[in-house]
Order: sequence, then structure tokens, then C-alpha cells
Amino acid sequence: MTPRPPDPVARVLAAAGALCAAVSVAAAAYASHGLDGDAQSRLMLAAVFAFGHGVALVALGRQVPRRVAIIALALLLAGVLLFCGSLAGAALAGWPTRAAPVGGLLMMLGWLLLAVDSLRR
Repeated sequence: MTPRPPDPVARVLAAAGALCAAVSVAAAAYASHGLDGDAQSRLMLAAVFAFGHGVALVALGRQVPRRVAIIALALLLAGVLLFCGSLAGAALAGWPTRAAPVGGLLMMLGWLLLAVDSLRR
């Protein structure tokens, strides 16, 4: 029996995760060498979260996730974009961080949904 390839949506989520990880390396470098104080802390925190969740998206998206796991991965990506984007916007452009709590909630919900999906297998 030939293994089924990952769902196209899962492949896109994995590719988005790789992009998150790549951008996070650049963000961390800029935070280390181009910023200081609160802006440095915010951008570095955004980089850490984007890298960790990017790696998770790559690893989990390359499998053959079930529908629930795909929804969970989409929640992780949306959470990363809102949370990390909000912190990066605050660090680089002085924007408010109002989207960060929503992003954090989406990331937590994504991880909880992955836990449920893992128990259902």
C-alpha cells in the first residue's frame, strides 16, 4: 500500500511554517543588532514564538494530518501571525499590541486541538 501524500492545505501550512522560521531568524538578528530596550524585547519574543511554531508547522504539516489537525495547524498559523505580527509591529512601527492576546489564544486553542486529535488516533 502506497502512503498517501499530505493534504495540499497541510503542505501550504508546512511551507508557511518554514517561512515563519526564516523570518524569525532575520527578526532575531535585527533585534540583537538594531534595537534596544522594549523594542528589542518585543521583537525577540516575536522571533522566538515564530520560530518555535514555524518548526512545529513544518513537522506536523508534512505528516498526513486529519481534518482536525489541519484546523489546529491553521489556528497555530493565524495565532503566530497575530501574536508575532502585533509584537513586531509594536517594536518596528510603534503600533499597539491589541492583536497579541487574540493571537495567543489562537495558538493555545491550536495546541489543545492537536492534543485532542492525538488522543483520538
